Amino acid sequence: MRTVRIHLFMITMILVSVGIVMIYSASSIYALEQYKDSAYFLKRHISFVLIGALLAFGIMGIDYRRFRQYARPLLWVTLLLLVLVLIPGLGREVAGARRWFRFKFISFQPAELAAVAMIVYLSDFVCRKQEAIRTIRWGLLPVMTVLGMISVLIMLQPDLGTTLSIGVVVFIMLFVSGVKLSYLLTIILSSFPLLYVLIFRVAYRRNRILAFLNPWADPRGTGFQIIQSQVALGSGGLLGVGLGHSQQKLFFLPAAHTDFIFSIIGEELGMLGTVSVILLFLLFIKYGLTIIKNAPDRFGYFLSLGLVLIVTLKAAVNIGVSCGVFPTKGLPLPFISYGGSSLIFDMICVGVLMNIARAGEYP
Repeated sequence: MRTVRIHLFMITMILVSVGIVMIYSASSIYALEQYKDSAYFLKRHISFVLIGALLAFGIMGIDYRRFRQYARPLLWVTLLLLVLVLIPGLGREVAGARRWFRFKFISFQPAELAAVAMIVYLSDFVCRKQEAIRTIRWGLLPVMTVLGMISVLIMLQPDLGTTLSIGVVVFIMLFVSGVKLSYLLTIILSSFPLLYVLIFRVAYRRNRILAFLNPWADPRGTGFQIIQSQVALGSGGLLGVGLGHSQQKLFFLPAAHTDFIFSIIGEELGMLGTVSVILLFLLFIKYGLTIIKNAPDRFGYFLSLGLVLIVTLKAAVNIGVSCGVFPTKGLPLPFISYGGSSLIFDMICVGVLMNIARAGEYP
């Protein structure tokens, strides 16, 4: 397991390093135009990396089994923060969404904490309930109640992408814990009318779906971002146009250093660069599965399962959105995209995984 920890650490550091380089490349011109400092986003991102690294190393020094006693308090704190962020004057509003707390140079998004808190809570819940987790009254209903509260609060921000990501992770964890597939399918099918209302009765979400199905129907409006992303990926060819030579980042592709940084990687480093990033995430999954398999106890098993799922799901959705496989969701590419709390919590997830791997080494 020591080798697994080393490999996981190296993969994470490579992905973080790719992010540092590509964020500067993708954002320097925009930062110079907006803030008169080409390294504006780079300097902030490096500070996030340092904070994330300190927290990850700190968590590695704590026995992960102790997290169980903080599972419910962490959940209540998370719910409180999700309520507070909705209050004008406390939560920061950007483009109509109220998702962040702003502390000087750093923004904190409680929805990122909610994903981790839900995974810790569910891992502890599965351990406490044992066989009862398979029942509706004592197993499924309490979890669905907690998930419902978190989902409603995140949807009020609004943030459908994060809500769906947490939901997918929770349902997979419940299935693995032994909850009947028929129960889970019933809940999923019964939620379709609500999803229909949330997506097709809300103008900007409906437009995203329509743009995904046919971006060329409105190439200068709703389809602009998808088209420019695909142009960036297609322009790179096999080896790319060269680091720093992207044309799409010149105010053509919105969110080039955040949600669509994978497209800039494709343009500047070509298919070789994008395939390399995908392979790194596949290796992350491989070593993550090894940690899950060798977890020394039930809590470590489900905790590592949830953390690997949330990181890889965000990566898959981000890459899929950039390639036009999924509708635009607004989820960052783990370890690579610019974003304070997202990067910090991704690194915390790695710290916990390495903690569990070390415990599996010395049970």
